[in-house]
Amino acid sequence: MSSDGNNPNSSRKRSGSALCLGLRKKVPSSNPLVLHGRHFGRTVFALYSPIEDYPADVRREHRVFMELIDSYPGLLDRLTNGEEEDVIHAGELLGKGASGVRGDDTKTLKSAVLEWLVPRGQVVIPPLSWNIKSDRGFNHEVTGALLCPAGLDWSNAETKQNLKSGETAVCGDQWPMLLYAGYDYDPKNPWKGLLQSESS
Repeated sequence: MSSDGNNPNSSRKRSGSALCLGLRKKVPSSNPLVLHGRHFGRTVFALYSPIEDYPADVRREHRVFMELIDSYPGLLDRLTNGEEEDVIHAGELLGKGASGVRGDDTKTLKSAVLEWLVPRGQVVIPPLSWNIKSDRGFNHEVTGALLCPAGLDWSNAETKQNLKSGETAVCGDQWPMLLYAGYDYDPKNPWKGLLQSESS
């Protein structure tokens, strides 16, 4: 028996440098998931960028896509395994549905406007029809006053005419009077009463 066999440290120490030791034996695994995991780690994960590294608009689109995939079983399979025409057709159908729901919401809102525009039992003067758009917006006294941007005076004839004709363009950052509590806007404190109207 050699003296190395009696030395408990001999198994832990090897003589020579690590370069002379030769290749280390890999422990073989019979589980295919381990093999797939190794492949994934070398090929896919090495090139993967976390979603947090992408701009906000890309992260939002990814979130929306994942919600869509979760809400429609089989869609991911259809998109990944389908023919190009099938994928295009699926996109067209989803777009058609999304567009249709926006139209439904707008149509519902148009008729609802008449209901909250005036208190129950009262009428709008001049009258508004629920299916005619030409007499709404800035073309009507009541709706024009509500849509008039805060800071402008709807009772001023020139302001009213400029809004009706489109000469005065309303920007997206100009809040309409209908969003303010009591339809009252304070130019010294523009946040006062904002989004506190009974109609908002």
